Amino acid sequence: MRPIRLEMSAFGSYAGRTVIDFSNISGGLFLVTGDTGAGKTTIFDGIAFALFGEVSGETRTVNTVRSDYAAPTEETYVKLTFSHRGQTYTVTRNPGYVRQKKRGTGTTTEQADATLELPDGQVLTKPQVVTKEIIRLLGIDLHQFKQIAMIAQGEFLDILLADSNKRGEIFRRVFDTGTYGAVSERLKELAAIASQ
Repeated sequence: MRPIRLEMSAFGSYAGRTVIDFSNISGGLFLVTGDTGAGKTTIFDGIAFALFGEVSGETRTVNTVRSDYAAPTEETYVKLTFSHRGQTYTVTRNPGYVRQKKRGTGTTTEQADATLELPDGQVLTKPQVVTKEIIRLLGIDLHQFKQIAMIAQGEFLDILLADSNKRGEIFRRVFDTGTYGAVSERLKELAAIASQ
């Protein structure tokens, strides 16, 4: 999966409509950098929310993604266009939230919703249907996506400064390879028993 364009409206630290164009970035790895509070994590939250209906961090929840700085009538949504295996997809998702009515007075509840535009023009709707199809397409869920697509800023600094043994430990934790290590150790034990 390669992001092409991310559009966020009243999402996280972005009060209005913000568009990030990834199409000019070459290569498969890029670094999002900026001052503390600049909205770096919100970019990852936006991508994760668009794809899976959840945010990327442990401390934030979907119920808190509407920007505190948004105008009362501003719509909250994320729209991600991405390519996967040479095909282009667009997913649009909004959380459930309360907003001011566009006409009259009072508030209205916006229900959580999602759409996925497929390369053949077909459009899937409903959050659960869209999430299920994204998982089928990509072959990974949110937990796996966070492990392979994002390395948090603290862990990235640790990786840069670590010696090779420590770097190996960090990668084992980031990519959750403990199961494979346990299987490897067990295979070594069985091989030792078989060679006796």
